[in-house]
Amino acid sequence: MTLDVLISTHGDEGLMKVEKMDLPHIKGVRYVVSWQTHLIAAIADSPLSKRDDVKIIADNSGGLSRNRNRAIAHASADICLIADNDLTYTEPQLRQVLEVFEANPDIDIATFMYEGEDNKSYPDHTFDLSQPPRGYWVTSFEIAFRREAVAKSGVKFNELFGIGAPVLGAAEEELFISQCLKAGLKGRFFPIVITRHNGNTTGIRGLNNPKVMMSKGAYHALVHPCTYRLRLAVEAYRRSRNGISPFWSSYRTFMEGARYIKKNNKK
Repeated sequence: MTLDVLISTHGDEGLMKVEKMDLPHIKGVRYVVSWQTHLIAAIADSPLSKRDDVKIIADNSGGLSRNRNRAIAHASADICLIADNDLTYTEPQLRQVLEVFEANPDIDIATFMYEGEDNKSYPDHTFDLSQPPRGYWVTSFEIAFRREAVAKSGVKFNELFGIGAPVLGAAEEELFISQCLKAGLKGRFFPIVITRHNGNTTGIRGLNNPKVMMSKGAYHALVHPCTYRLRLAVEAYRRSRNGISPFWSSYRTFMEGARYIKKNNKK
């Protein structure tokens, strides 16, 4: 079984960030680097271009979800692992990803854990992704999947969501998982640390960011079309109760995202 680690990066310094990841050489593991807004000369100068286990795809478009979709399109391994340009991997960690899929032939998607400065908390047990425990949420670089299963499902990252999208700055990973499950794929969470991330992720940094909040509203409008208003009201109440932001302010922002996705989503 083989693994493609799909690294999305952006900007003039994007490739330099990937170089600093010090990606381990592992038999059966390849790194697919999808680089947006690139400098052609930098590819030739990069030590990554001299590695036979690294594939660099350059493009001048924007948007993180589009970048992830491009990386998936250029993958060829049995298993794909979503990645960013600020992670640290070890050989045992990446081998564990493959071992999980080898030991669980019935699953198409697996989510894992990362360690980092934001001290994200996780359940201490495995569970079906269709029935997550309360409070669980997924981060993009925790996601791995069988490439062929996802390709056959037709599910892609929704390019209206994620960093660089016009309005909705987050929730692309949650929507991806939800759509995969809706398409009949099977997924489980495994309490295994597969990488390290320094600093806070978008979900932590953007707690009161309107683009992140609108993403939550848009996500619920797509995934729960009959009950999203009630769900968003409950979420706004929780934010108010916890002193994050006033109820009506949160609810209006959530609903703005819901209206946007209902108007603009083509699927």
